[in-house]
Amino acid sequence: MINRINVGAVSVNQTPLDWQGNRDRIIASITEAKAAGISIICLPELCVTGYGCEDMFLAPEVGERALQTLGEILPHSKNAIVAVGLPVWFQSSVFNGVFLLVDGKIAGCVCKKNLAGDGLHYETRWFKPWPVGIVDYLHTGSEKVPIGDLIFEIDGVRIGFEICEDAWVAERPGVRLARRGVDIILNPSASHFAFGKQQIRERFVLEGSRAFACAYVYANLLGNESGRIIFDGGTAIASGGNLVATGNRFSFKDFLITSAPIDINLSRMHQAKQASHDPILAGNPDSTVRLRTEIHETKKFIPCPATQRDKVLSKEEEFARAEALGLFDYMRKSWSRGFVVSLSGGADSGAVACLVKIMVDLACGELGRSEFRKKLGYIDFPGKNYTEALLTCVYQATRNSGEVTRNAAAQIAKEIGAQYQEWDIDPLVEGYRKTVEKGIGRELGWETDDITLQNIQARVRSPGIWMIANINNALLLATSNRSEAAVGYATMDGDTSGGLSPICGIDKAFLRNWLVWLEKEGAPDIGPFPALSAINAQAPTAELRPGDQNQTDEGDLMPYPLLDAIEKLAIRDKKLPVEVYQLICETWSETWAPDQLKQWTIRFFKLWTRNQWKRERYAPSFHLDDENLDPKTWCRFPILSSGFSAELEELEKL
Repeated sequence: MINRINVGAVSVNQTPLDWQGNRDRIIASITEAKAAGISIICLPELCVTGYGCEDMFLAPEVGERALQTLGEILPHSKNAIVAVGLPVWFQSSVFNGVFLLVDGKIAGCVCKKNLAGDGLHYETRWFKPWPVGIVDYLHTGSEKVPIGDLIFEIDGVRIGFEICEDAWVAERPGVRLARRGVDIILNPSASHFAFGKQQIRERFVLEGSRAFACAYVYANLLGNESGRIIFDGGTAIASGGNLVATGNRFSFKDFLITSAPIDINLSRMHQAKQASHDPILAGNPDSTVRLRTEIHETKKFIPCPATQRDKVLSKEEEFARAEALGLFDYMRKSWSRGFVVSLSGGADSGAVACLVKIMVDLACGELGRSEFRKKLGYIDFPGKNYTEALLTCVYQATRNSGEVTRNAAAQIAKEIGAQYQEWDIDPLVEGYRKTVEKGIGRELGWETDDITLQNIQARVRSPGIWMIANINNALLLATSNRSEAAVGYATMDGDTSGGLSPICGIDKAFLRNWLVWLEKEGAPDIGPFPALSAINAQAPTAELRPGDQNQTDEGDLMPYPLLDAIEKLAIRDKKLPVEVYQLICETWSETWAPDQLKQWTIRFFKLWTRNQWKRERYAPSFHLDDENLDPKTWCRFPILSSGFSAELEELEKL
């Protein structure tokens, strides 16, 4: 009977419905893992199809093609035990399944019991949850494969599964698996990135190995798989309540393997000590698949390069690395030849431009320049400055633009090495103004037409920058942040123009702090960028009113830290206006008078309800935390509503 065995968790960067590419990356990872002496290999959830297939999961042909691809992977599992995730059609329903391949044969399929249905996840739309304790048979061609709530006993080693969400619920399948005496739990996952989430993952992996007295192997997807979701990897292996290995996160590689040796007898000693362990009463014996193979106890351990104990990253560094990976994959998977940014000289556009530079530096640093070019093989790089080849920035001035922002834009573009142009768009603005004035028979003025005169400047910036994007076959990046999205402080078809809105998931208060961090500190392979001092010294301004009006964002709205605090209470915590005001007063009453806090609270709710239509039209953005406002994937709100009118009237009376 096997005692000591090498296990491996694989992070792999897949693309929905990329049958050949997904298959080849899976096979390459299995081949590399076997060469490193790994006997049990866990790949991520739904890695054959990609997690983000959306309603295509309901296409029978997708299920057929997934099984066909599994058959092409199967021979590469010779001399190994491999867990592979894919959608499974069974009795006219679709299940989120994991096939265990043993020495070139299919041992069986375990199906997910707990489906993720909150926030980003919509699994209950496509999949059925598999009932506890049920086992049946799936016919794959001429083969009859056991399917359902299974464990596997291979050369005396007992293997069970928790599939992603299974490990996040109160009644984890691991409890029943522990009673049945499993030695190893494999967890194939598709767990999206969010700030600080890796520590939570490591806790349930660690606690699973301790409470269930087994080894626990956690695999996760990697990269921007389907647009909004970034998978950061974050593989982990624990044994006997100790975290023995974690994998690198935010990698630009096709796959990473994390590995560790597991002492099976040590796990069994811990099981023997547990009063809850009662295999005789643990369930249906027919749910155990028993196999003999040619896989033997390991005599050596070759740690894979990704195996490490990952340090805890700051929020600033997590943001930079997640955005860089998201941008890189979005660019190459959409076959875009770079990015275009309307660089205003302010915080938002400056941050977006710097993120592209960080993307180039991190990708080149990890992959090497040759592999970087290979991954972007459809792009013809004319020289060695890859940022210049991939990023074009344009400063578009009107009569209301100042030298401070112009100089800031020029300094940032120069420091990051982007292509840079300056345009005077004032004649275009004036042309529209005169045309409309002629049509309505009067002159437009700031006292009567403030929003109109501001918005036309922002909108006139859109057509020209779109032309540059078209000429370059590049992706135009919108530059609005989440705080602006919450209150509609953005111009539709102006600063919201773009195919991707990379910072729409982050609040302005954090973004400003991040820019200071990036200017003065940065992190390994990230910054610092001293030229950001020209941006950080400014008060954020749209710079759309005449200079003598001294326009600032916070003057138009409210202080950004307060706006962020109100947004968290109102949107994340679902508090109504009166309670939001009361909670805000508890924290901020020493800084601002209660009447001022009341007016800002009322302003937030009015602007929030009026501007849902804008949020519905924003370009896709990356999910970064549980305060996302994306109507498609996280925060649904009616476009037409009463605007909390009764609640705001009640607040006015306080």
